[in-house]
Amino acid sequence: MKALETRLGVRLLARTTRSVASTPAGELLLRSIEPALTQVANGLAALADWRDAPSGTVRLATFGYAARTILAPRLPQFLLDHPDVSVEVIVEDRLVDLVAGGFDAGIRLGETVERDMVAVPVGPALRTVVVATPGYFTHRPLPETPGDLTGHICINYRLLGGGRLLPWEFTVDGRDMKMKVPGQLIVNDEVLAAAATRTGAGLGYMMEHDVADEIADGRLVQVLAGFCPPYPGCHLYYPDRRVSPALRALIDTLRWKVP
Repeated sequence: MKALETRLGVRLLARTTRSVASTPAGELLLRSIEPALTQVANGLAALADWRDAPSGTVRLATFGYAARTILAPRLPQFLLDHPDVSVEVIVEDRLVDLVAGGFDAGIRLGETVERDMVAVPVGPALRTVVVATPGYFTHRPLPETPGDLTGHICINYRLLGGGRLLPWEFTVDGRDMKMKVPGQLIVNDEVLAAAATRTGAGLGYMMEHDVADEIADGRLVQVLAGFCPPYPGCHLYYPDRRVSPALRALIDTLRWKVP
């Protein structure tokens, strides 16, 4: 206060050994800056509310499978429980730069998340399997190794981001390998790829979760099972451990809990 008085050249406080009181100049200054002080106090209070209560918008980048199996079943209840939170979801195949794209977080397969990201599992381990209808194998032998796929009709999927064909991945003698497979049909829609597989157009490369019931009741035949091990499932990832209450609440909702 003395430094301020020196700077202004005006006494703001009258001091005695027993008390301190405002001078007329001090009272005038206080009345002048009181509205500004009130605004500062209100701003600090608003920040405290933001820190403690989930509100605002969370922007997520993800891919189709995660949107369908992770977000679709859980987002509606999250939004009902947090009416002050809005969620924007962008779905695409390609890996995105969260910071450059203005995203708060993303959901990807665990093996594709960069090492410098904070990652939280939001789903179980996954497995991609090769299947076809019994009718498809009426005139074709069951493939016994991934190399046998060269003699089969495979349904290829073209990634929306970048346009490359999705390779089929296998583990052979402990080593991971990616294959380009032959086929008459190339699509960039997973629903169409699945429908073509189910109608006998060729071998499909699909998530086991999506076809488990059909394999169990014989509508689809699984092949090359020994070459298709499980891999880390979906993870929510973000670049900074300091997150907004809204994102923290969403993480807590989506976090995978082992049954």
